[in-house]
Amino acid sequence: MATLGIPSNTIEVLQKYHFNFQKKFGQNFLIDTHVLEKIMNAAQISKDDCVVEVGPGIGTMTQYLAERAGHVVAVEIDKALIPILSDTLSAYDNVEVINEDILKVDLNRLVQEKNGGRPIKVVANLPYYITTPIIMGLFESHVPLQSITIMVQKEVADRMQVGPGTKDYGALSLAVQYYAKPEIVANVPPNCFIPRPNVGSAVIRLDRYAEPPVQTLDEQFMFSVIRASFNQRRKTLVNGLSNAPGLNVSKEKIKEVLARMELSETVRGETLTLEQFAQLADLLRG
Repeated sequence: MATLGIPSNTIEVLQKYHFNFQKKFGQNFLIDTHVLEKIMNAAQISKDDCVVEVGPGIGTMTQYLAERAGHVVAVEIDKALIPILSDTLSAYDNVEVINEDILKVDLNRLVQEKNGGRPIKVVANLPYYITTPIIMGLFESHVPLQSITIMVQKEVADRMQVGPGTKDYGALSLAVQYYAKPEIVANVPPNCFIPRPNVGSAVIRLDRYAEPPVQTLDEQFMFSVIRASFNQRRKTLVNGLSNAPGLNVSKEKIKEVLARMELSETVRGETLTLEQFAQLADLLRG
């Protein structure tokens, strides 16, 4: 039975192993059973699922996953946590712990080996400092994915689901919404963690699209255009894109494309929809 969601049990394990929290790994462990249940319900885990958990910590959420999933692969970067996980997960024969950096793991090979190439579900309480690289790594590597259900900083969760014209709208919003349908399923206050983070968190579920909602000739080029458009938010698209290294597009070309799209020469990236970015990229590339 999963026991680590109870604060006293978590503290007991940490004291038993004299565990020291590593700031460089952004370690904040969940100590709230209600939040854990919310994550499980949002992720819709069943015995048919192979789940990859990023950063299992001492195994709190891993226990919940193991009781619901067919197979769990937990990827943990901190060597000091491996003996603790061997202890806290000893009752489960469907969990495999890998002591690796998730950003360096060949996820396509892992999914092929552990799940025969069938889509996996990713569930994680993500360290705030590498949330974006992990999410983008999962999407851009085109790993067979059904969904990603993650705990992230509230501000980042908001950024993933907002639309044009808002202050949080940016490259992350567009990238997430190109690959998946985002939905915030719970807000989580700092007191649900040990140690307490300085900011609020949120659980967001990203359902992977079978096909992106917009079509583009060159996905990589489109994202280069998007990143260049938001690198300096206050710049117009004409200035931002013409100065972007690697794009190699002139101001004249950008102005001509914007005119064809019936957009002003002073337009900024934050006002364009995903569909408009796809059109812009295709016209600039053509």
